[in-house]
Amino acid sequence: MQDLRLALRQLARAKGFTLTAVVTLALGIGANTAIFTLVDAVMLRSLPVADPQQLFSLGDADDCCVIGGHQSHFSIYAYPLYTYLRDQTPEFEQMAAFKAGYGRVGVRRQGSPSEPFADQYVSGNYFSMFGIRPFAGRLLAATDDRPGAPPVAVMSYRAWEQYYGSDPGVVGSVFVVDGAPFTIAGIAPPGFFGDTLRPNPADFWLPLATEPYVRHQNSLLSRTDQHWLYIIGRLKPGASAAALESRANVELRQWFMANDPPKNDVERRDMERQHITVTPAGGGIAGMKQNYRQDLRLLMAITGLVLLIACANLANLQLARGTANATQMSVRVALGAQGARLVRQSLTESLVLAVLGGATGLVVATELARFLIGLAFHAARYVPISPTPSLPVLGFAFLLSLVTGVVFGIAPAWSASRADPATALRGAGRSAANRSTVPQKSLVVLQAAVSLVLLVGAGLMVKTLGNLTNQSFGYQPQGRMIANVNAALSGYAPEKIAAVYRDIERQLRQIPGVRNVSLSLYSPMEGNNWQSGVTLEDRPERMVSPSWDRVSPSFFDTIGARILRGRMFDERDTPDATHVAVVNQAFADQFFPGESPLGKRFGLGGVQHRADYQITGVVENVRFRNPRLPTPPMFFVPLLQMWKSEWADTGKARSNMIGNIELHVSGSLADLAGQVQRMLAQIDPNLTMLNLATIDEQLGNQLGHERLIARLTELFGLLALLLAAVGLYGITAYSVARRTSEIGIRTALGATRTRVIGMIVGGALRQIGVGLIIGIPAALACGRVLGNQLYGVKSTDPLIFGGAALLLVSAATVAGLAPALRASSIDPVQALRAE
Repeated sequence: MQDLRLALRQLARAKGFTLTAVVTLALGIGANTAIFTLVDAVMLRSLPVADPQQLFSLGDADDCCVIGGHQSHFSIYAYPLYTYLRDQTPEFEQMAAFKAGYGRVGVRRQGSPSEPFADQYVSGNYFSMFGIRPFAGRLLAATDDRPGAPPVAVMSYRAWEQYYGSDPGVVGSVFVVDGAPFTIAGIAPPGFFGDTLRPNPADFWLPLATEPYVRHQNSLLSRTDQHWLYIIGRLKPGASAAALESRANVELRQWFMANDPPKNDVERRDMERQHITVTPAGGGIAGMKQNYRQDLRLLMAITGLVLLIACANLANLQLARGTANATQMSVRVALGAQGARLVRQSLTESLVLAVLGGATGLVVATELARFLIGLAFHAARYVPISPTPSLPVLGFAFLLSLVTGVVFGIAPAWSASRADPATALRGAGRSAANRSTVPQKSLVVLQAAVSLVLLVGAGLMVKTLGNLTNQSFGYQPQGRMIANVNAALSGYAPEKIAAVYRDIERQLRQIPGVRNVSLSLYSPMEGNNWQSGVTLEDRPERMVSPSWDRVSPSFFDTIGARILRGRMFDERDTPDATHVAVVNQAFADQFFPGESPLGKRFGLGGVQHRADYQITGVVENVRFRNPRLPTPPMFFVPLLQMWKSEWADTGKARSNMIGNIELHVSGSLADLAGQVQRMLAQIDPNLTMLNLATIDEQLGNQLGHERLIARLTELFGLLALLLAAVGLYGITAYSVARRTSEIGIRTALGATRTRVIGMIVGGALRQIGVGLIIGIPAALACGRVLGNQLYGVKSTDPLIFGGAALLLVSAATVAGLAPALRASSIDPVQALRAE
């Protein structure tokens, strides 16, 4: 306690030092705590359900969202396969299934306009399996998940509170979901976001049995070859996960033998490779965990380096204070103080500073975590991650503060333990200054080296983001808008849908400033696309798997894509006309190298369909998915022509539904979203615009990881540079103060102001130079670590290394200039008299 009281008194006397130390530590500890807040929420925390340790999933991946056929490692299941496994796995107390990924639907309360919400189809035992109790009303039950049962739904507490004002009348009311009426049975409890931590969690939970009721001919419920459900179960007490896995794999093969038996040796070997891995699921389906694991590890490493620089700064400040107090320390040793006591006192002072910095850092961490959540999920309406520190985060911050206090307190404590009583008699200042210069300069060198690593890393990631953003995507982004719409039109009969589509395009073209409108299933850079097996007419033995899209005739013109050969779709391409397709350049290059694809034919499925589609045009490569990857072969078919293939009734191929409306507009249109939604509602009150964004914003959504890493490495790199510059300024100013008499003598002997400035700045630059020599190999190693995340830039890019070094040298010059100017103004007479 005596050491603590003494430390508090000394820090109270040195207010400037204490403030600087606390702010420096708050930035370093706060940055680390903010990242750990996300690590805790995404990587470590369990679902807010009963006994999460008893939950296990059938599968170890987060495949999304519909998979046809076999999977090497099963993680997503067809509904008939789920019901079979549910009945054949007694190791589970309960087994629940739910839709992989999440959907967006249009929901309207009777008498109100339709609005976009997130929905999820779940089995009737979903809530009971998780041990969830309702906040109001009741939750889904097994009786709700049967064909013919009255359609009911559960609303999330957040949706009920935020969008319906906590109206108790919601329970029992009828809400229309994509045109299908549902009665709200109850409200889920606060804090329950479902089975997966993700942006925009479900607002409504619907029974699996109601999926055909909403999706009509697009329903997947009865399909044995369409896998679209995750499975989580609660293990019975005493049952083992290993026994469950063994049984599940036996039952999987038996199910295939009964429902899709192998026709040859190839298919038999393929079936034998199918496997289910039973995985702990207390944290839910690991979608966000898998997506952000690498990013969070990288950010923890970066903020750790920033904290290392902060510790070096604080150690320098403490060494400077120790040197100034050297006489006092020497006197205390002369009076009998033991070295261990001096070390304890010095460490106590460092720990008090660290705790104060950590407490202040919690404020920094909360605000920085809020900023990080907004940056990482900028397009989300809601993310169930709180920036407020949890108990584990508070514990992490406290432990980090103690470790930080020890780290930056070691050097000053070591210096204090070496106090010499004799120096009290002959003047401690000069000898102490000489002793402390080497460790202080070493710490500046360390800061420079670490700063270079962070600046190079930031440069590489910023360059990567720029390369990904500024490449050619095959469309013209200026004035292009994408309106995502719900599946309300999926129930229309084919003979009626053509008039609806004409209505949509005609009415939206009437909005002032709208130059063109088109409709499609998928839109450029949406990040979504299906692939299909295709057989070429002149090579029936070869089946290929290009991507595809259904589009209206004005699609290519609306998005600004060039037709390279042949023609676009037009009014000739009616449902009864010859089925035609436009292919991209990648399709032509891969499947018809050295020849024109125009007039060539292909089909979907087996050889009997190999001549169903005739190629009428070639369009430039338009990017729909990952901008890091080359554009895959792709074909486009007219929106109104129904599929011709043996699988024409599967998935989204079963109807002429659309997913997007593309608009080419002039300038910035006021209330465009409102005008579009009002016109859609006039056509069909259940037709809902889920989102409106520019095509560049849609691209930005696909580059969320790259933008997050680029912006944060840039931020932390500049913070490291600032801390290094402040540290260099401190040691240089301290050196000038200790060398006042020397500089006065040099000036008296004829040294010019320029020479004095050069001597001081040169000394600062020499420290930075040593830091560069150490930092360049470390930065090269850092570049290799980042290699998988880079795009269009080498990890050894000389411009980035040169720019980082120049930035560091410039900061060092500025940091050393102020003390150098002060040194050049020293009056030699006054300096010698003071000595």
